[in-house]
Amino acid sequence: MHSHFRTSALFLSLILILLGLLATLPCVSAPPEQSVVYAPSFAAVESRAEAGNAVAAYDLAVAHLRSNPAAPNYNSAIKWLNASAAQGNVDAQFLLGYLYEHGEGIEQDYPKAAGNYQAAAVQRHAAAANNLASLYHHGLGVPKDLRKALEWNLAAARAGDSIGQCNLALMYYRGEGIARDYVVAAKWFRASAEQDDPHAQHNLGFLYYQGWGVRTDYTESARWERLAAEHGDSRAQTDLAYLYESGRGVPLDYVAAYTWYSRAISGGDKTGAERRKSLSRIMTKRQLEEAKAALMADSSTLQRRSTPVTAALALLGSH
Repeated sequence: MHSHFRTSALFLSLILILLGLLATLPCVSAPPEQSVVYAPSFAAVESRAEAGNAVAAYDLAVAHLRSNPAAPNYNSAIKWLNASAAQGNVDAQFLLGYLYEHGEGIEQDYPKAAGNYQAAAVQRHAAAANNLASLYHHGLGVPKDLRKALEWNLAAARAGDSIGQCNLALMYYRGEGIARDYVVAAKWFRASAEQDDPHAQHNLGFLYYQGWGVRTDYTESARWERLAAEHGDSRAQTDLAYLYESGRGVPLDYVAAYTWYSRAISGGDKTGAERRKSLSRIMTKRQLEEAKAALMADSSTLQRRSTPVTAALALLGSH
């Protein structure tokens, strides 16, 4: 499954043509913030939280998590998340569920993660519904139940959650909890892909290449693979490289193929390593120099990027 913060996503490959291949990658999403502690002052928010205001309690928890990125004040954050969640604040329930699921700042407890996700999901919190589906899919904190996983993914997908849409598509693609249906899988991959989910974009590109659930269209395949590749999806980068190498859906371009194979390998997908090696034997010296110059530019860009210290901060920082 492909889920908020915990993912076991299916990736489809033009080179391997291996169906059912599982991989795990982090996916970041966040609950919609109800408010952010800029003003009134921290003391004023704390006063409102102590008086029983659920929104203030949630804001105070967020402030404690952000107070020191290298070492967030988890004890205080969890105290106020519990206070807010107990009053039905869905954002607090979702964030608390995440912390319990991943054991971040608190002992890992899947049943408590499931309980908090459930509390938020029944209030139509789409991300919580998606994460609850993932727990049912893997049997973590709840009995493994693909039908319930499908039910909660459907709820998340219908609410417009892009990751829930991608997960629902995967279930239809694999026939998990429901009969396999490539047409419906393509529909939900597209809904997610149009919201810029790179895994969905990659999988939709694969379906266009294979002609499963959609007509075979190499140009569309390349378009979706490129979008995913530019988002950093290493499998999509490998497949885009293959399309450039074979001239399917894009002009034949060995420099672009070599460059995308290299990016994929750096990103962790080694499946194109041999193809890149073979390609290097037929490329001219000038072509290789051009490809390597593009990769050097990539390296400089990556060095300038910064990432949150903790996953919880990534969650909060995405909104």
